[in-house]
Amino acid sequence: MRQLWDIPGGVHPPENKIQSLSQNIGSLPIPEKLVVPLLDYHSGELKPTVRVGDEVKKGQRLTPPSSTQATLHAPTSGWVSAIEPRPVAHPSGMVSSCIEITADQKDQWIERRCITHYQQLSPQQLKDIIADAGIIGMGGSGYPTAAKLDTAASASVDTLIINATECEPYITADDALIREHAADIVLGAQIAGYTAGRPKKVIIGIEDNKPEAIKVLQQCIAGTAIELVSFATKYPSGGEKQLIQILTGKEVPSGKFPSDIGILCLNSATAFAIKRAVVNGEPLISRVTTVTGGACTTKRNYHTLIGTPVEFLLRHNGFDKSQCSGLIMGGPMMGINLSSDSVPINKTSACILAPDHIEMPERKTEQACIRCSHCEDVCPASLLPQQLLWYAKAQNHERLEAHNLFDCIECGACAYVCPSNIPLVQYYLNSKGSIRQSRREKIASDQAKERFEFRKARLVKAEQTREEKRQSRQLMLEATSTDKTNHGQNAGSDAAAIIRAAQLRALTKQSSPEKKIAQLERTLVSAQNRFEEAQQRLNNAIVSGTEEQQAQLRATLESARQKLVKTQQRLAEIKTP
Repeated sequence: MRQLWDIPGGVHPPENKIQSLSQNIGSLPIPEKLVVPLLDYHSGELKPTVRVGDEVKKGQRLTPPSSTQATLHAPTSGWVSAIEPRPVAHPSGMVSSCIEITADQKDQWIERRCITHYQQLSPQQLKDIIADAGIIGMGGSGYPTAAKLDTAASASVDTLIINATECEPYITADDALIREHAADIVLGAQIAGYTAGRPKKVIIGIEDNKPEAIKVLQQCIAGTAIELVSFATKYPSGGEKQLIQILTGKEVPSGKFPSDIGILCLNSATAFAIKRAVVNGEPLISRVTTVTGGACTTKRNYHTLIGTPVEFLLRHNGFDKSQCSGLIMGGPMMGINLSSDSVPINKTSACILAPDHIEMPERKTEQACIRCSHCEDVCPASLLPQQLLWYAKAQNHERLEAHNLFDCIECGACAYVCPSNIPLVQYYLNSKGSIRQSRREKIASDQAKERFEFRKARLVKAEQTREEKRQSRQLMLEATSTDKTNHGQNAGSDAAAIIRAAQLRALTKQSSPEKKIAQLERTLVSAQNRFEEAQQRLNNAIVSGTEEQQAQLRATLESARQKLVKTQQRLAEIKTP
């Protein structure tokens, strides 16, 4: 039996899961209009490959294929009726460009390629299929799965963990999916393992509050090398780093990724999507979404098309707006408050929560921190929430980073236990955004400074070239005048004058040591700027970039370092007498 470890902190909020598990996963009619956001939270807005008026079929690509971005597909057949900014699910309530598809209700698929024996394909071919299917981390991260598998293969990971924890209250999408599609999830895990370089261990981690899902999984993994591990229920044990610590005892270092310690972690819904993409030839155009809360008469899980408006889901569940205290996409701990019910379902929308005023009363007024340290006691990342709050209010970015702000998983446990009703996570989110913006501004400033220095050096060099040409012309004129004065002298004298003029021209082209030193010093400044910029870009990529981006930036940094060292050596040689 596998040894288990405990994580620091954690809380036990009311689960409220049984309400939405009384029925099987339901199906919905196709909405009249579906809205697909052109937004990748890791790389910004995507470029559409369709135009208004184009006819599309179910599963057709709407954006270019990419291994580093989440390719989007048409969730049903119809035509593109608009491409314009619309409200999307985001903490800031932002709008983003979206593709509106008016459904023709025929639901006609594109031609699909189904693969019966995935082992007949190479890992790279499978990664291409997964990338083309637009599969991302469906547990909430939204990171492209193909890029994650590629990183795992290059890092030679030895453990694959399928995260079936689903620790957030109210959400039962993964639980329901496992109950009805456990075999598909197991097959998806096997495909992922084969694609990631065949890790030695494959573990499915699940909380012990899902007995029916555990029973079905045990039946499906019989005869395989997959290990099923259940553990005590505690929030937020479903966090990637927390689950890894529970199952392996290993801690992912600050600023590092699971692949750095030989582990790949995928959500159970992601494993299901991998199976559907490879075996059934279906891109990621739908997901299981929980619709629950006291303001809904019906509480149930649904196979939901990406782009379905939240309002459409609520209407089919007897939603009473007057009873609702506020719409949330996700759970009560980490969910996003929705400003509009027209927001569409996206690939990470595991739940639409419509609580009544009893379940979620109006937030009380924020009061001063009383230094009770409850927030520190429950933090699963072993941070110091109180100090982070002070630095966030003071906008002290340096101290925030020194206290590992970016290790915060935004689980909300600190705010949940705060007796002063301080929305701690909101302060941390705002500070993270401010730090990222400052980094972008610094990079832009450094680039502008480098352009200025380069232009300045170019102008100086151009002026030197003009001066050298002027002196050369002057010497030639003097040589010509001397030749005319001595007209009639023998040819040997003429040849000597020509040679002397050529020598003078050559001498004028040679810069003095002082000029060479000045030029090299300017080159050194430029090289230092390039090195610092490369270092900053790499630091940013380590925080929020992909492994592929990090590898490219490390190569750029090494090239800039070599140029800097070479310039320093040349300058030292000239200055040495």
